[in-house]
Amino acid sequence: MTSEPVRRWIEESPYTAALGVRARELARERVVLELPFAEGNSNPGKALHGGCAASLAAAGGLAVTRLALGEAAGPWHSCALQVGYLAAAIDEDVLATATLLREGKQLCFVAVEIATAAGKPIAHATSVVRARLGAPPATLERSAGDAGAVDPGAMGPAIGQLPFVRARGIRVEHMSGGCSRLVMPVLAANADAAGGVHEGALLALLDTTGAMAAWAETGPGRFKASTPALQAQILAPAPNVDLVAYGRTRQRDGEILWSDVEIASASDAQVFARGTVIYRIVT
Repeated sequence: MTSEPVRRWIEESPYTAALGVRARELARERVVLELPFAEGNSNPGKALHGGCAASLAAAGGLAVTRLALGEAAGPWHSCALQVGYLAAAIDEDVLATATLLREGKQLCFVAVEIATAAGKPIAHATSVVRARLGAPPATLERSAGDAGAVDPGAMGPAIGQLPFVRARGIRVEHMSGGCSRLVMPVLAANADAAGGVHEGALLALLDTTGAMAAWAETGPGRFKASTPALQAQILAPAPNVDLVAYGRTRQRDGEILWSDVEIASASDAQVFARGTVIYRIVT
């Protein structure tokens, strides 16, 4: 099949276009994506935001699946995705190489290696991508939400001003007692070419919500922090709706914290994604 629809999806989806993602190589069992360094994709210190690496992993897995199973197999979603963050990319271009491990009738198993242009590994991901083959939309459960408290804490307003977070429109509504609640409104720059919310934007919200739940457990301070791993499940492609994410730290063992996250529609509470962020705060 021709790779042109996949190239257009990668490079012309508003979300990946905003990040600057380009398709360097598109083949049936291998896709290489390029992300040049941009201040808007970075944390303080010019380190690539973890949500960007997760976005590359999702985009790579989805692209390989579309090439393997064909455009008629859609719509698609990453029913399981795990990212291990190996090192930081600081003021560097990065490449994501997605390789098809196994192709089924509805599922594709994909490995994604993310490295700097100089070859330093920064993340390893595995994804299981589901092709819905035109099936009706999934019946989704409703989120129970939280108690509704509004306390963004000392860090919340500052987090919302980080360039990558601000570009997604993400705002911290609550961040206290090991719990976080973040909102992400409908925004053109977060969209998929199909018109819904891009999986990468969902993962950026999940990553940030989990990290904020961890900070809500420890409290702010001049600490060193990072995300060693992220595990996510996209339950169904998300339509273009305002989203709310609920995070809760479930376990802490010294400097390692496990925070569960649920992402739902702000209007009717349908859950589109959930996952766990493993976060490290060295106090």
